Parts: sequence; structure tokens; C-alpha cells
Amino acid sequence: MAEPPRAAPTVTPPRAAAASAAAGCVVAGTVAVVVAVIAGPGPGLTAYVSEAGVTESPYAPAYRIGVFALAAGTLLLAAALPPVLRLAAALLAAGSVFALVSGAVACSAGCPLPPYERASATDLVHGGASILAVAAVVFAMLAIAFARAAGRTLRRLAAGSASVALPLAGALALAMLVVGRGALVGTLERVLLLAVLLWAVTTATTLALRR
Repeated sequence: MAEPPRAAPTVTPPRAAAASAAAGCVVAGTVAVVVAVIAGPGPGLTAYVSEAGVTESPYAPAYRIGVFALAAGTLLLAAALPPVLRLAAALLAAGSVFALVSGAVACSAGCPLPPYERASATDLVHGGASILAVAAVVFAMLAIAFARAAGRTLRRLAAGSASVALPLAGALALAMLVVGRGALVGTLERVLLLAVLLWAVTTATTLALRR
């Protein structure tokens, strides 16, 4: 006999407040990064998102503030998750640390990455931290999707988002290795980030409204 679905865990007022703050930080951070990317001098879709944060860009402060806001939002989302989702919370907390490093360590002009470009140690630190930040959030999605105690709504949000983010992440990694910098990599990067950020906002909003 199939086990009946478990009731969604309740969210205490402090966790609901953290969820509300998380949603606000993610939205504000996304807006700041988008403004920096669109208004910055980067070559459109052929550029990495991080190029808006290079020291030479006049929009670098806006980009870094946006990334720091996203790091704060990720940490607040970790704090907002019910105690039964400890693994997902730990992954989100790790993701916030990596995002903080990504924002604090700017890449050089063009944000070069191997195997087709010569990268400095700073470029590798920035690129590695950025990749690990996104990976941590995607793994947090999977942790929630497979946690029966998370409740139906959170699991469906996580499973749906992971089903989009995982293929995008795989395609992006393959494109970076096979094709290198270009419109394909730039487009995949932006769509993947959008999927991750939408999941964070919708999950935080769901938690904020749950009492």
C-alpha cells in the first residue's frame, strides 16, 4: 500500500520573515546584476555575465552589490527552510559563501577561462566560485525534490526547476569545453541563472506565505 503524502512542514514566523527577506534580496540582486550586464560595455550575449563586474567596467559596483545581495538571499533562504531540510539548507549556505567569493574576487577583462583562453589565478578563483555557487543551489533543489518531508509544493517546485537547470548546466559545461566563448555559452549561462533565481524566489515566497 502506497504511503500517503506527508503534510507540509509548518514555517515559524522567524523563518517566514527570513523567507520574505530572501525573496527581496534575490529580486533586488537580480535587478542590479541585470542592469549592470545590459548597461555595461560587454559584447552582448557573447560575454559572460561576470564581465559586468570587471574592475574596468563603470557598472562593476552595481554588479558586485547585486551578487552580494544574491549571496544574502541564498543564505536567508537556507535559514528559512524547515529543520527537516538540513541538507538543502547546508547546500544553500555553501552556495552563498561561493557567491560571496565570486562577488569579492573580480575576474580580469573578458573573464578568460580554460581550455581556450589563458586564465589567471584570480580568473580561476572567480570562475570556480561562480560555478560552485550555482551547482550548490541546483543540488539543493535535488535535495528538496527527494525529501518526502518537504511537502508536495516545495518538492514540485524543486523537481520542476531541477529538471530545467540540470540539462542546462550539462549543456553549458559541454559547450564551454567544446565550443568556448560565444553566443551559445552566453545564452545557456543566462537561461541557467534565470532558472536558478526563479526557483529561489518562488521557494522563498512559498515559505513566506506558509504559516
